[in-house]
Amino acid sequence: MVHVAWLGKKSPFCGNVSYGNLTTEQLKVRGHKVSFIHFDNPSNANESKPLFLANDPEVSLPYLIKSQVYTIPSPRAEKELRHSLERLKPDIVHASLTLSPLDFRLPELCKQINLPLVGTFHPAFDKNNRNLTASTQQLTYQLYAPSLAKFHKIIVFSEPQKTLLENLGVSKEKQIIIPNGVDESIWQPVKVKSKKYNLVKSKLGEGRIFIYMGRIANEKNIEALLKSWRQTKTNNCKLVIVGDGPMKPTLENSFSNLGKDKLIWWGSETDLETRVAIMQIAEVFFLPSLIEGLSLSLLEAMSTGTACVATDAGADGEVLDNGAGIVISTENVVTQLKTIIPILVDHPSFTKALGEKGRERVIERYTIKKNIEALEKLYLNTIKISNP
Repeated sequence: MVHVAWLGKKSPFCGNVSYGNLTTEQLKVRGHKVSFIHFDNPSNANESKPLFLANDPEVSLPYLIKSQVYTIPSPRAEKELRHSLERLKPDIVHASLTLSPLDFRLPELCKQINLPLVGTFHPAFDKNNRNLTASTQQLTYQLYAPSLAKFHKIIVFSEPQKTLLENLGVSKEKQIIIPNGVDESIWQPVKVKSKKYNLVKSKLGEGRIFIYMGRIANEKNIEALLKSWRQTKTNNCKLVIVGDGPMKPTLENSFSNLGKDKLIWWGSETDLETRVAIMQIAEVFFLPSLIEGLSLSLLEAMSTGTACVATDAGADGEVLDNGAGIVISTENVVTQLKTIIPILVDHPSFTKALGEKGRERVIERYTIKKNIEALEKLYLNTIKISNP
């Protein structure tokens, strides 16, 4: 059994939160001890009184600002993190990097108290750097690279991401590819229609369902999906947008002329059973991102047997290659979708076949079991090397 101090996010809901919750739950199922350390105490910058540290297995660190994308820790957060690690005495620290200034202090902090450190580097990218968003994200990689080079190991999701970091000075020996995984026994095609399934179906109303599920932000390029949906004949079909984010009010206003018979804004959804039911009902999942890492929502859609259309940003094109879905370029997304959507609308048997191939791909490569087994091996090897 390994005692893992997991540094990650529990809120607000995003892919990093899903990754941390699922991974730590599965580690505990397999008998490992997990102490979850996360930012969960809004802090007054002038407050000098130290916070009470939560008992094992969870520690809450103080923060000033927290969003889906980044966190600004309280000035005393590093000290409280160190005290927590000294008290918990884990075998290894695993940082699911949260885009926080504290990320850069972790290698030195763990070195001082003699703890092996591994990290998962989530930021999205476009390996071809084809747009302004990708260029901006490249700066994040450049900023993080010197710090990542000091970790014992860095988990990445694909060869292109590994190559990008290697070009920025993070040696290939430091990096290990462990793709995201999903629980295929939860995210599966519907067998028996549950009460929750029927409730969701009733709320969605009549018609065939097409879906986007994720954060509503510029880099997700949802505007391109909405433009193509508006310009395409989609009788008896609804596009459902599940999620929240900074672009939601603007997009809702811009596409307010699309009635509920054509477009539904579902909003944020944190209930797992509801999210599964929505995905099971949907025939097609769209992910038109300009940049990506390895989308958990994409894997969840594939696992439920929902046909998937995604750009080749990040590792998503690799996930869908050889017929497991439809891969499009990050350039001219509207034009491509205007061609693809009518085919998907007019040929439901084709979308069904795509969904089946996607499910097969997940079972073959992207299950949580494979992910956890790779993590266990990494932990044991890292502990052994750092404590000869």
